Amino acid sequence: MSAGGEKGTGTTKTPADFLKSIRGRPVVVKLNSGVDYRGILACLDGYMNIAMEQTEEYVNGQLKNKYGDAFIRGNNVLYISTTRRNLADGA
Repeated sequence: MSAGGEKGTGTTKTPADFLKSIRGRPVVVKLNSGVDYRGILACLDGYMNIAMEQTEEYVNGQLKNKYGDAFIRGNNVLYISTTRRNLADGA
C-alpha cells in the first residue's frame, strides 16, 4: 500500500491546500439543511466561515434567490465543492 498521492499529480494535496487553491473560483457550498449556495469563493477561515460573491441559493435544485455577497457560518457547512459547470447555465 502506497502512501503517495494520486498517480500523475506528483504531489500530495492536503485539504488546506485544496481550500487555498479554490479561492476566487466558482464553488458549491452544501449546508446541513440541504440548501446549496453557488458562487465565487471570496474567502474562508479556519472555522469554515465562508464569504461568497455572485451567490445563488438553490433549494431542492431550484433557484430561489440571488445575492451579491453571502456569508455562511462554518458550523452549517456540510461540504465545499468546486464546480466545472458555468454558473450562468443554471446548473
